[in-house]
Amino acid sequence: MFIPTSFVMREKAKKHQFIHDFAFGILVSGSLSGTHLPFVLREDEGENGVLYTHCAKENPHWQELDNADVLVVFTGPHNYISPSWYAKGPAVPTWNYTAVHAYGRVSFLNDDETITALDEVVEKYEPGLLVSRDILTDRLKERLLPAIVGFKIEISRMEGQLKLGQQRSKADQLGVYQALAQSSQLEDLALAQYMKKINIGLGNEY
Repeated sequence: MFIPTSFVMREKAKKHQFIHDFAFGILVSGSLSGTHLPFVLREDEGENGVLYTHCAKENPHWQELDNADVLVVFTGPHNYISPSWYAKGPAVPTWNYTAVHAYGRVSFLNDDETITALDEVVEKYEPGLLVSRDILTDRLKERLLPAIVGFKIEISRMEGQLKLGQQRSKADQLGVYQALAQSSQLEDLALAQYMKKINIGLGNEY
């Protein structure tokens, strides 16, 4: 991924947090096949962490994954930026966005490991399902297990980019942030909220 110096996300911990926050990624392999999947990151495994996921066995993509080098793309908030929001012109429109690319090698999971990986996804998004056990029963999971393929990706390296206008003047940053924060569009608001959360591109008043 091309990343201008001003936009580089340098710290490993920040890349890990980005993956935790925006865990639905795109897995791309050598044939340029792409599959959209939910991932769970175990950051304490391996040098850079290990990603766990699963896909439907009906999806032929899994057949080329064992021991394959792959890319997983994680994308955060992004949106169009109008030049009319800047303090001074002339200027051109642009697109602000956030992303982490994780590279690594795939290995398949056994049945027990696959069940554990499934439970970790459920625990993250709806932990109550693992408590009551009357909806997502163990019997149901065992019955569905032959229809899925679990695998992990040991991350060899990561790249992160935060293109949020931080290279512009404080006045320009403030204009962009205020326009996004005051918008009625969900995409604008999500981008503004993320900028405020990580304190980048806010301008003088924040």
